[in-house]
Amino acid sequence: MKRDGTIIDFNRKKIFEAIEKAFLAVSVDDETIIKILAQSVVDELEQNIEDDQVLTVEDIQDVVEKILITEGHAKVAKAYILYRQRRSEARKLKSNILGQYDDSKLDVNGLLICKSRYLIKNKDGQTIETPTQMFRRVAKAMASVERHYDKTKEQIDVIEEEFFEILESLDFIPSGRILANSGTKNKMIYSSFVLPIEDSMKGVFRALYHKALVQRLGGGTGFSFSRLRPKGSSLSSTIGKASGPISFIKLFDHASDLTVMGGRRPANMGSLSVEHPDIIEFITMKDRGEIRNFNISVEITDEFMEAVKNNEKYNLRDPNTGAVVEEVDANNIFHLIVTMAWKTGDPGILFIDRINESNPLPNLARIETTDPCGDQLLFPYDGGNLGAINLSNFVRYKKIKWKQLEQVVRLSVRFLDNVVDYSDFPIKKIKDMVLANRRIGLGIMGFADMLYKLRIPYNSDKAIETGAKIMKFIAATTYEYSGSLAKEKGVFPLWDQSIFFDDRPLRNCSLLAVAPTGSRSILAETSAGIEPNFALGYTRKVLGSVDILQLNKVLEDVLKEHDIHSDELIREIVRLGTVEDIDVPQVIKEVFVTAHKIDPEWHLKMQSVFQRYIDNAISKTINFPKSATIEQIRSSFMRAYELRCKGVTVYREGSLNNQVINIGQ
Repeated sequence: MKRDGTIIDFNRKKIFEAIEKAFLAVSVDDETIIKILAQSVVDELEQNIEDDQVLTVEDIQDVVEKILITEGHAKVAKAYILYRQRRSEARKLKSNILGQYDDSKLDVNGLLICKSRYLIKNKDGQTIETPTQMFRRVAKAMASVERHYDKTKEQIDVIEEEFFEILESLDFIPSGRILANSGTKNKMIYSSFVLPIEDSMKGVFRALYHKALVQRLGGGTGFSFSRLRPKGSSLSSTIGKASGPISFIKLFDHASDLTVMGGRRPANMGSLSVEHPDIIEFITMKDRGEIRNFNISVEITDEFMEAVKNNEKYNLRDPNTGAVVEEVDANNIFHLIVTMAWKTGDPGILFIDRINESNPLPNLARIETTDPCGDQLLFPYDGGNLGAINLSNFVRYKKIKWKQLEQVVRLSVRFLDNVVDYSDFPIKKIKDMVLANRRIGLGIMGFADMLYKLRIPYNSDKAIETGAKIMKFIAATTYEYSGSLAKEKGVFPLWDQSIFFDDRPLRNCSLLAVAPTGSRSILAETSAGIEPNFALGYTRKVLGSVDILQLNKVLEDVLKEHDIHSDELIREIVRLGTVEDIDVPQVIKEVFVTAHKIDPEWHLKMQSVFQRYIDNAISKTINFPKSATIEQIRSSFMRAYELRCKGVTVYREGSLNNQVINIGQ
């Protein structure tokens, strides 16, 4: 009997996991003895249980304590008792936050995120669902798709349970739209879309209307404004002049101010070709403070980059006719891009020719832009659904659990493929495109915490090798399983027009994308995407008055290993955000590095090695200290091009007044 009164089958695996955590807490990694002790607990329970007796969680934990003590593991028993006490205190706090009992594995921060964004509320705004119930709702909704593929009820039940296990264990976390909307009346569970903008008043306002339809249901949108004629161009239908793409970006930005989605303004990407005559006005618009709801990126061609490298001029072209309207110095434009990125973080860069080199359907359409975060490379009227595997969960005894990872990857691909069939769409053209190419975006998070557990510094060749090995394995498993699904359920409808037609059958036209995973990483209490941790600790106020000191949980375990864990040390780490200037062993300083202490070259190397195995793209920020120069930003952009990244975004510490996370007191 669980603490909420529900009855479930006894699970021996949970006994092993509980004892394993206690041993890890005292830096012992003897799997053999853990198995022996777990079996001793089971034997003790079986010897003393009466027929038809229902055990409680507390009954089982009491026996675990007893066995640890009687078998001579007093230190481990103490760690287990302290763990039970902390969990009890956390449950009380979480129950106060939620207003009902919560038995999920979420910590307080994860619960706060979950409650504010994903849990179902009644008409009065009261939360009427627990995280565990949410995971069950999502698993049931995604498994229900299988009935369209002639699965029996028993088979569907098995798939539902498999989905629930990877969600409840936080091994796999789908996007927020999937968590919030699956199994509800709002079945639009896609995260992001790209909408085309045609060069006409009708085309512009059609895109604006479609934007509103998507964003009122919680989706983000990406737009390329490159088709729009330049400012001052003659209009054939009137005697007036064109207002240019920048004016329409501002219009779209203002429309986002009027759209509310769960208390947040919608996310947008706006991009413009480096060959557009209005490119200078576009590059500088963030510096002028003209928009606030858009990420902006320049669509940069190989021709432009070669002109930069060779100190040559390049052509600005009329987007309608292709005619050259002006010849300008490539380095002047590039310097302006670099300067604005140094000053404001925008614009980012999309290497648009390189993006289209991996276009799975080149005869269907050219990829013009991306979703708001730059990770999904989408056709016009295309959409992306996202999910991330929590790599931090796949390390035990400083080794990667490859078999477990393979199983979760396969289930995650099936899950996201079912999202394609389950989701509703507000626009028929989007539905048609999505169902025709069945694109999914399986990504990762927790990579930095995985490196911590492996005791590998992020800024090291060993970390680069580990990243390559992990992503190569995930990519191979993903494509292999998409092929298996193609045999089971059929290839994606446009397969015969794709680059895979002469190679292999696939269920999905593209499969991998590394999204930011900000909120979902907090949910799973791990690092975001492939980013290094921004800070190792911080303070969070909950329930209006309770201050919680939050320390990276891997670091906390390591401090205990070295027998230096203390409240005073935790407060100091939270105050500074790093261990760089704290009196701890040098090995801890070397392993537990943070984003702003890592040289940009390592950021770029890491992004490029992951990109090698990802068919979409990567949302990643190249972090710079406040003292970074414009020339250093330029070098990073050039280096990203040399390393064959598909895009690059930089951020210099403190360059925005409303920076989301800050280090220090």
